[in-house]
Amino acid sequence: MAPSLLAAAGGLVLLFSFSSAQIRGDNVATCNPNDGFGKYCPTTCGVADYLLRYMPGVENDLDDMQSQLETIANLTQGAESTITYMKDSTTSAQKSAQPDPYFKKSTNMLDDVLRFEKTIIAQEQQIFELQNLLASNERRMADLKQLSIQLQQKCNEPCKDTVEIQTTTGTDCQDIANKGATTSGLYYVRPEKATEQFLVYCEIDSFGRGFTVIQRRRDGSVDFHKDWIQYKEGFGYLSPDDTTEFWLGNEKIHLLTATSSTIPTVLRIELVDWDGNKRYADYNMFRIGSEADMYRLTYGFYFGGDAGDAFSGFDFGDDPSDKFYTSHNGMQFSTFDKDNDKYDGNCALQDGSGWWMNRCHAAHLNGKYYQGGRYTEKDAGEFGYDNGIIWVTWHNRWYSLKETTMKIIPLSRLTAGGGQQAGVKQFGGLGS
Repeated sequence: MAPSLLAAAGGLVLLFSFSSAQIRGDNVATCNPNDGFGKYCPTTCGVADYLLRYMPGVENDLDDMQSQLETIANLTQGAESTITYMKDSTTSAQKSAQPDPYFKKSTNMLDDVLRFEKTIIAQEQQIFELQNLLASNERRMADLKQLSIQLQQKCNEPCKDTVEIQTTTGTDCQDIANKGATTSGLYYVRPEKATEQFLVYCEIDSFGRGFTVIQRRRDGSVDFHKDWIQYKEGFGYLSPDDTTEFWLGNEKIHLLTATSSTIPTVLRIELVDWDGNKRYADYNMFRIGSEADMYRLTYGFYFGGDAGDAFSGFDFGDDPSDKFYTSHNGMQFSTFDKDNDKYDGNCALQDGSGWWMNRCHAAHLNGKYYQGGRYTEKDAGEFGYDNGIIWVTWHNRWYSLKETTMKIIPLSRLTAGGGQQAGVKQFGGLGS
């Protein structure tokens, strides 16, 4: 009994070791699970999210069963030793030439033997049931391993088998549009300094302008409370119909803006409130630094727009230095696990998302998604700070926007075909 039991336990340990080794590269299981495979393309941690949805429960069950099997094995071995001893003692007593009292004692011992044998039978039944459950979980783990392999294969060429990815490639979306692409959708780009291509959503309008979208908020379906690695690599889902939320990834944004071209890059920010009103803001000479410089945000100047210049800071009336300490130009990127702000505390931890924090912000497009827009200090949770999707030069700090887009384009193409204002009305399909 014991050897087979220990062999099963050994197999359990090997299986558990395999499953434990399949962890995400950043070793943090905090992504929201999303079963969008086959329809949407995961940005990096999507595959791990999908698998990690199933692993914790299975691993806990296997740990519990292993402990129970070891306990039963120890009890069974002890019972078998006791029975062997009692049988030997009974046989010895029966062969003895002693008077009746010894024979009576041996009878009682035989009764004890029968009772112990019944106990062992019951334990064997329990072991049999546990082994069946173990086999079921092993099959379940095998299915998960197969699923992991399938998802990894899909991630090597994101969703190509089920999601339409356009065939034209280029250094960015404007380069793709220059090559004749006229359809908005998913494209592969490879910026000048990139070692490999990656997938982006290109918004191509009727004037032949190709915007590379780097952030999209639509409905709160993606939690933007992520760590440094996740903001570096990107998270959420890219969809050909532009219906999903995502952060493209700081490293990719850095590569897209680290160009040797003399033509400046413009960041366009598009905003939608809960009444369907739309505003925008443009920033010229936009650039994101490397990871060595903590993905520092810089821009030359506010280029215009009707949403106001929140990136330059805002005077909240709390302190004479409000505007200076809420400016975002020149700020490094911060997350809850990597604090690069100018505040004694941790702005990203307080506000629950990564951003270019100062002390702390006047604009925060990665903030918490609040249905309906308006929220209070009580709604903001433990710290009580303004942690919504904020652009204070349009709505105040206690109003969280419904939809946001961050996208980039070369300055030379921004005003093409009808002037700068022509692009303002497009809004990349935002809103109803």
